[in-house]
Amino acid sequence: MAAMKILTGTGLFLAFCALGLLAMAICTDYWYETDARRHRERCKNYANKRNDPGYIYISNHNLPLQMPPKSVERKESGPDAAALIRGKRHFVAAASAMESHCSRQFNSTISGLWRKCHREGFDLETEDLIYKGIIQRCTPVKYHYTSSILPRNLPINMTKTIRQDEWHALHLRRMTAGFVGMAVSIILFGWIIGVLGCCQQHDLMQYVAGLLFLMGGTCCIISLCTCVAGINFELSRYPRYMYGLPEDISHGYGWSMFCAWGGLGLTLLAGFLCTLAPSLSTPARTTTHKPRQENGTV
Repeated sequence: MAAMKILTGTGLFLAFCALGLLAMAICTDYWYETDARRHRERCKNYANKRNDPGYIYISNHNLPLQMPPKSVERKESGPDAAALIRGKRHFVAAASAMESHCSRQFNSTISGLWRKCHREGFDLETEDLIYKGIIQRCTPVKYHYTSSILPRNLPINMTKTIRQDEWHALHLRRMTAGFVGMAVSIILFGWIIGVLGCCQQHDLMQYVAGLLFLMGGTCCIISLCTCVAGINFELSRYPRYMYGLPEDISHGYGWSMFCAWGGLGLTLLAGFLCTLAPSLSTPARTTTHKPRQENGTV
């Protein structure tokens, strides 16, 4: 009986801690973070280099596609010439990629379930614009489809692809928010049932509380996996130059995501303990008195 109480009390305590971690994850905006300071610094140095009067820049898009003359190929034959040609091609490709990435502005941001914010103290230019009221610190995450988010002046096929991807990303965001809300509701209901069963010493209520904890953990698993799938989908959307991130931008999951995973682990452990506790209870034994045999009669 004492072991059952210890297991039930531990399970309820872990479920309460899981509720706190999940609530903290839902209310904060550190699910996904990006740091674009290195990228902005590289683009700034690249722009300063192009503005230098001694720098001659010829865009790769304006060059004709032609092969060098055969006489030049004969003169430049050899391993050193081949390495020099490969170096020139690599430099031209890197300059073209840098130009395409720097034409789009990237900011250091944090994202949550409800809003996306600029990180404080990362970009001085952005901080100045926020201080002047030109842009907002945070923008809400949209859970409804609007055609205004689609870019203009694009081919019809590309516009259809972007529209379909936007619907798919919207569906993943809705699943993430919906299942994490269901997980918190189910865990809270199971915790109330478990407390009532512990007060009334009702084994069935404690077992039901454990099952509810496991059900809430399942909803939490679906929500977190959907969140990860949504982030990976956003990074791999087409066209890449509009939705992808350059290699010099560091990005990853924040502490809100780890709080949600911690709440998931505690929820599953609480469900295991609360379903195991009723099996340790000893059933009450009822003693039956047999009648005595008196004078040879039963």
